[in-house]
Amino acid sequence: MTRSMADIDVPDLTGRLAVVTGANSGLGLGLTGRLARAGAEVVLAVRNPEKGAAAIAGIRAELPSARLSLRQLDLSSLASVTALGAALVADGRPVDILVNNAGVMTPPRRELTEDGFELQFGTNYLGHFALTGHLLPLLRAAGGARVVSMSSLTSRLGRLDFGNLQSERRYRPWLAYGRSKLAMLVFARELHRRGTAAGWDIRSNAAHPGATITNLTVTGATHGGRRVRITALRNRLAYLAPVWQQVETGILPALYAVTSPDAEGGGYYGPAGFAELGGGPAPAKFPASLPDEADTARLWAVSEQLTGVRYPES
Repeated sequence: MTRSMADIDVPDLTGRLAVVTGANSGLGLGLTGRLARAGAEVVLAVRNPEKGAAAIAGIRAELPSARLSLRQLDLSSLASVTALGAALVADGRPVDILVNNAGVMTPPRRELTEDGFELQFGTNYLGHFALTGHLLPLLRAAGGARVVSMSSLTSRLGRLDFGNLQSERRYRPWLAYGRSKLAMLVFARELHRRGTAAGWDIRSNAAHPGATITNLTVTGATHGGRRVRITALRNRLAYLAPVWQQVETGILPALYAVTSPDAEGGGYYGPAGFAELGGGPAPAKFPASLPDEADTARLWAVSEQLTGVRYPES
């Protein structure tokens, strides 16, 4: 049993260029389809080109006129992030919409990206921090661009403990995931604040999907092993409960954040239903652990240092 489906009106996006990370499945695929149906041209930035091609074929089966293209992106590799940024900048087309969506969730053991970052913090947060920085000239050139960064209800579990930012002392999968999603929320708000101060004409906000069934939540991180297979089975059984909603509804907060004229810069959107688990979009409750101005600035400085991507000063 799943929730009845809510929906929102999406304005005409003809002539707009959108970049969606993790666009081959789940929330990313759902958002790509809705943006394409509204007339946007969408770049699917995905780790697996074969899955990306299959996603494009699926969308075009329902919408033959969809303007879609495929770019390879592995957010766990700064080299891959830099390559995509350089390729899009070389194309020279302003980017009207950037959806920072892709991610990895709760691998059972602490693992590292190729750059030596804890996998969830490096992929979910640092990769998107770097990508947005590389695309900043194209976002500024668009005039009125939107950047939406996907957070999660689990951000309420996260803490920006700078002595354990990448789970160096002790790795707990869900706390590490929550920290990466809290960082995404902090980034979205700080990007808007800095952009407003500097006159970038970019509206940055964040969204979360509540309790939405996706491939990521059902299977967890794509790492082999008996424990992961058991976790996947347990998850599949848990998602039979009626609190869960389908992707078509789960994308609505992000779709609202990225398209609605009423979505505020620096805002945070989630489902309107009980405990923000499901339903149409509404302002979401900020985590109690949302850092103050000093820790926000510290996270930004650490992120620039780790990624080597420097944003212009205000």
